[in-house]
Amino acid sequence: MYQKKSWTFESEEIADKFNDHVREQLPWYDMVSDAVAYIVRNYLTEGERITDHGSSTGNMIHKLLPLVTERKATIHGIEKSFSMYQKMQERFFDLHLECLSLEAGDICDYGFEESQVHIIFLTLMFVPVHKRQELLDTIKQKTKKGGVIIIVDKILDHNGYFATVLKRLGMHWKIQQGAQLEDVIQKEMSLAGVQIPIDSELIKDGKEFFRMGEFAGWVIEV
Repeated sequence: MYQKKSWTFESEEIADKFNDHVREQLPWYDMVSDAVAYIVRNYLTEGERITDHGSSTGNMIHKLLPLVTERKATIHGIEKSFSMYQKMQERFFDLHLECLSLEAGDICDYGFEESQVHIIFLTLMFVPVHKRQELLDTIKQKTKKGGVIIIVDKILDHNGYFATVLKRLGMHWKIQQGAQLEDVIQKEMSLAGVQIPIDSELIKDGKEFFRMGEFAGWVIEV
């Protein structure tokens, strides 16, 4: 008999496997991470601050550290899942970096400091729908003039049958990357009501730089 497993980012097992898992599920993950880092390079100035909202195990932070060091800037990462946060701490602990600070917490309850760059990478879909607009408004208020907010997320599609085609395409990619069909289905079932795609109307002032299947990326200049 089919046994439904609970799939959650709070799991230590998921945190241990996250870096491999995200690349298996999202074949474009590294390409878009590189694109985000390149965009940041064009906005971050010397001595300024980056905030990474929903840092998971610190992949985006790791990619940005050379730039942060070069620009004598700082980067702050916040992650809600304590298991993920612990993995991130372990990853950077031995580096003893003064430019890096990490925090375990919910971005909806976070006391934002002003930053020149805000990154929200695969995070908004886990924020309750009724809190998203207020959260984005707060982040905009805490972005320095001339700064930027970079968002990558799963989007709500209003395209009827084509939305179904995109859904199938996403599953096809995951399986091609080695994911088991049963695992893909279990994850979808476990995240129902937890992972809710964002409506692109939420980011109507953003400039789109990426779209692939059910996912898209935007830049909001402040």
